Amino acid sequence: MYRVIKAFADLQDVKKTKSGDLYHEYEIGDEYPRKGLKPSEERIAELSGSNNLQKTPLIELVEEENPETPKEAAKDENQDPSPKKAKSGKSAAE
Repeated sequence: MYRVIKAFADLQDVKKTKSGDLYHEYEIGDEYPRKGLKPSEERIAELSGSNNLQKTPLIELVEEENPETPKEAAKDENQDPSPKKAKSGKSAAE
């Protein structure tokens, strides 16, 4: 997944309308590509480098996090291992 670091209109993602062409607009922080779009490796290289019309990187690679990061694993180790009490005052194990 990539994140937009500079706003841009994707000139290769166009929708034809009666009033003219509409280009998909990306704002800073948006995910690239939008759902349903499969850009080529060349297009990703163009947008993440300076070989585009703005002459600057527009997107950056976002490393996907593992379901349980080391920080979350440490938090789990610090949780109270004692049985939880049910509403009736009995422990959940009873």
